Amino acid sequence: MAKSGHSDSTPDVRWTLLDLDGLEDAYWDVVAPAMRNDGLDPEADRPSHSWLSEHGFRGLVYALREYHDRSFAKFWNDVLGLESGGYDWGIDHGPTVDALKRYLDRQAQRLSWSDSTVAAHAYRLGRYVRAYEDVNGTADLLTPVARDSDVPPHEAVDACWDTFDELDRDVGRRTLRRIYRTTSNWYTTLVSRREAALNPTDGLDYDWTVDDDQRGSNPALSPDHVRALFDAAAGSRERLLVVALCGWGLRTSEVAALHARQLVLDDENPHIRFDERKNGPGTVAVIYGADTARERLAELADEDDWSGYLFPSSRSATGHRSKSTIGNWFADLVTRADVPRQIGGQNTVPQMGRRFWYDRYSDTVEMLVEHQVSEIADEQGSASADVVWHDYLSADRRRELRRQFMREKLSAAFESADGE
Repeated sequence: MAKSGHSDSTPDVRWTLLDLDGLEDAYWDVVAPAMRNDGLDPEADRPSHSWLSEHGFRGLVYALREYHDRSFAKFWNDVLGLESGGYDWGIDHGPTVDALKRYLDRQAQRLSWSDSTVAAHAYRLGRYVRAYEDVNGTADLLTPVARDSDVPPHEAVDACWDTFDELDRDVGRRTLRRIYRTTSNWYTTLVSRREAALNPTDGLDYDWTVDDDQRGSNPALSPDHVRALFDAAAGSRERLLVVALCGWGLRTSEVAALHARQLVLDDENPHIRFDERKNGPGTVAVIYGADTARERLAELADEDDWSGYLFPSSRSATGHRSKSTIGNWFADLVTRADVPRQIGGQNTVPQMGRRFWYDRYSDTVEMLVEHQVSEIADEQGSASADVVWHDYLSADRRRELRRQFMREKLSAAFESADGE
């Protein structure tokens, strides 16, 4: 892609191929050092659009606007967590939230933290506590480490370490290290104030020197793997499981909590709505698998007292299946489909279905910009297909092209088994 207004020393990041987690990592790894070189504080001084453009980061602003429906200011506030004021922890356990707030208040007073620094640490703690609840089924982080706790210390440590292992699958290693440092400091403060008996992060370590691209996290399923899983799926529940992971690219927790009201299937552009997604509201295009979703909805509609969840549970307080249940179903399907239990040296897990989707999406965008759009660039006399993609094609046309070519790539895995 063409660079716009930056020196050869500026890293050539393919911003449009990154999800929000990837953009967050790129901000800290690429934008933040450039800000420091200009005497700016990347945790306090929000860069202007002109500064970003002058330093070669116009692609970041474009990717946020076109692919994630948000401004840089919203990215700064909601994703990076660099904002003043209150913070939505996303958990309902009052004592844990109070302990987190007390920690931040004390740190701000003792260390003269700015509002933006407080917000950054709140964001990291928030990532940890929400992941902890997702992994362990409780938002009570205090009882396991309390001085009078009935929970054996090794179980408290396991709960913490399992949480970081889950975060390691979802975020870059540099982001994980920032979350780890802040979380460890919080636990250390609890121990120092005799509010906890142990710091469960003690002894936890990763190879922080390994680049995210080198550590091979979440290798992707191949089209043959996806086809085998879909062929082995028995019933609408398992077929929807494969489609949601591999055809829609949903996170495991999003699959577990998928509700009928989120599905907009009769629209010209079928999609899934998320009011409170990981990094804010958003939509996911249903390019493939609409008939599978309709089949599942029709089957559940005949059940008495159906809650609306596509993977309902009458025993769960949430009304839907847990993330671990989705993982167990996926593991069973892997076995029946004769898909390898390990891929790239790692256990075959649902996240590999999401990685399959992202690989197909990245290939689609790259192919469109570098090959298909180049023909229009020649006709327009433009030296850059990137400029044509940005400036000559409407948002609707870009969306139409992405859907068209993404569908072809998904068809290579699902073929026509979905009847669409």
